[in-house]
Amino acid sequence: MSRATSLVSLPQRLALALLIHALLLPAPATAQGTRADYLRADSFAARTRGMVVDVAEAPTWIGESSRFWYRKSVTGGNAFVLVDPQVPEKGPAFDHQRLAESLGALPSFQDDTVTAVNLPFSRFTFVEDGAALEFEAADSTWRCSLAAYACENRGAVARREREPEGGSGAPWQAGPGQLWRNVTSRPVSSPDSSMEAFIQNHNVAVRKRGAEDFTMLSWDGSEGNTYTDRSLVWSPDSRKLAVYRVVPGQPREVHYIASSPEDQLQPRHSTLLYAKPGDVLDKETPVLFDVESGQKIDVDDTLFPNAYTLSRMEWRKDGRRLTFEYNQRGHQVYRIIEVDAATGAVRAVISEEPETFFYYSGKRFRHDVQDGEEIVWMSERDGWNHLHLYDGATGRVKNQITRGEWVVRAVDSVDANDRWIRFQASGMNPGEDPYFVHTYRINFDGTGLVAYTEADGSHAVAFSPDGAFYVDRWSRVDHPPVAEVRRAEDRSLVLQLERADASALLATGWQHPEVLVTKGRDGATDIWGIIVRPTNFDPRRRYPVIENIYAGPHGSFVPKTFSAQAGMQSLAELGFIVVQMDGMGTSNRSKAFQDVAWKNIKDAGFPDRILWHRAVAARYRWYDAERVGIYGTSAGGQNAMAALLWHADFYDAAFSAAGCHDNRMDKIWWNELWMSWPLGPQYVASSNMENAHLLQGKLMLLVGEMDTNVDPSSTYQVVNALIKADKDFDFVLVPGADHGNGGAFGTHKRNDFFVKHLLGVEPPAWE
Repeated sequence: MSRATSLVSLPQRLALALLIHALLLPAPATAQGTRADYLRADSFAARTRGMVVDVAEAPTWIGESSRFWYRKSVTGGNAFVLVDPQVPEKGPAFDHQRLAESLGALPSFQDDTVTAVNLPFSRFTFVEDGAALEFEAADSTWRCSLAAYACENRGAVARREREPEGGSGAPWQAGPGQLWRNVTSRPVSSPDSSMEAFIQNHNVAVRKRGAEDFTMLSWDGSEGNTYTDRSLVWSPDSRKLAVYRVVPGQPREVHYIASSPEDQLQPRHSTLLYAKPGDVLDKETPVLFDVESGQKIDVDDTLFPNAYTLSRMEWRKDGRRLTFEYNQRGHQVYRIIEVDAATGAVRAVISEEPETFFYYSGKRFRHDVQDGEEIVWMSERDGWNHLHLYDGATGRVKNQITRGEWVVRAVDSVDANDRWIRFQASGMNPGEDPYFVHTYRINFDGTGLVAYTEADGSHAVAFSPDGAFYVDRWSRVDHPPVAEVRRAEDRSLVLQLERADASALLATGWQHPEVLVTKGRDGATDIWGIIVRPTNFDPRRRYPVIENIYAGPHGSFVPKTFSAQAGMQSLAELGFIVVQMDGMGTSNRSKAFQDVAWKNIKDAGFPDRILWHRAVAARYRWYDAERVGIYGTSAGGQNAMAALLWHADFYDAAFSAAGCHDNRMDKIWWNELWMSWPLGPQYVASSNMENAHLLQGKLMLLVGEMDTNVDPSSTYQVVNALIKADKDFDFVLVPGADHGNGGAFGTHKRNDFFVKHLLGVEPPAWE
């Protein structure tokens, strides 16, 4: 099982030796959760910041060449490195000391500590053919010559403003539940620049560029059935217009009271448009117009009768057809719809109709080849996330491009001329952590698979603009980062850029998290997790366990790359073992693995998680599975409380922050995707509010009163239900706080909560 410790195999010699040692020696009686522990925990992040050196950041390519620069960590700060793979060579990107002295002498930087390893910028651009560099700092743009190192202020940094709505470049993304109340709009120019279209009193109008007189193309629009300016799209020949007509849905508002605004004494009320599961949504209908004749062409909606959203309409180059994507309410049907621009007739080029859900926001990829003659499309129809090549004319699968019991994670580029795809995937290498990301290339017909990355770790790859070289940066939780340049043609090593050094961090007593794998509820599926120990770990001691949970079905969450894991490590310093694992119901494994969450958010992978805990406890005497806490935020907050509702025989204490405790109260897209539509008994079954009377164990709830991600009333309703059920719990309301765990205050409250209820000692008084 590679580096990971397999909990279904015989113990390794080292682990067995530790176990025998622990059994022979008495457990020490020294206290835990002391002020010294708190000081060590609270200072961990600051004490260890910058201890890992020679960590390379992502490369910045220079123009269209294969030359690039990157920033890396050094003792006390950072340095910039310039690389030319053609030579090959690397060296300082500039004279750091001279630049620091030049900047430090300027009034704008005299209040800052500018040194060779602490320059006031993290990014720059070579200008004047490499004779100078330019960067932004102190609200200005600066240019410094690389000959004399003279720096000049080039003026204030330009503010980047968003394009006004309705512009021709504004992307169409119909937000569920939005109200459209446009009377007039910003004009959208035709491709030949002769005409412009706009919305006049909820109807479509056109006029010649520069003219004031206009012609109405529609008269049936009204406030309750309006044409939308942001959806106006001209055909390539400037002869037709496509537009969505929208019947507004329910404008759901979430109300907020800021109890303690900083600029006034009295509370302040505000509202936020926020669609929730079950709400009546905008109904969008595509309509076509022949501009010259004024003819309106209605589009047959048989194939898209119940839209959650329709994507922006896109014309084919010949102007005879256009396409849009249909995401059906409930997310069990997803189609690419093609419209005949002359008749309004439609056909489904591709139709995804899974039994559970189509993960449109995380596993959707489409690339049209030769104006739609072929389509590269991502699908889980064979049980794993893969790429397929479709015939755009017939809608048939020409061939499956990738296949196997592994998953495509992302597509980086498609070369339609040479017919190959570069993509990221995980799970292809036997015996390796199935979440590690690697980069590959494959031909359209599924042949010629090439692996650009080999090392046992998770990789981030960046190719040069000319495609000749690539930078591969990889690491694991138990292996510091490595960065190297390779030649794309044969993947040969050109230059090792950096091999990070974590010796200073290890000298503090910090240990790499231990990677552990055991079997899930089915007895066959591997469940991967990590263990974080305190820096003063003693195998003779028995440690309570705290699980960090986030079981959102939209991703996987156990760290796979190197870091000090400061959040979990700080908590461990108080005298805990802190763990994290991905159970069934999360993403980036098979479709069946993720489908466990469908209509069943409360599952949260708990059957797999509890088996994982018990297997570790059976292996390590110091792992006390009789004292287990759990904490999480947002979806993790919902999961943490759920542990005490349905698994209180295992979990003893839970800290739940900003939880979406009832999926009917949270944002529509996330919850209808996993819990489906229409609403049904599955929502009640997974609701922490409806099931609050089941609470056992110790619970602390925290919420920010201005949470704009999850309606804070989701937590308030749980509080109300717990009070009615006469349950004992702790509740923390943070005035003015948005979504999160309450910051430093919330962290302190969480730490005290676990020290009291898992260690059984009174936390030190706050200072």
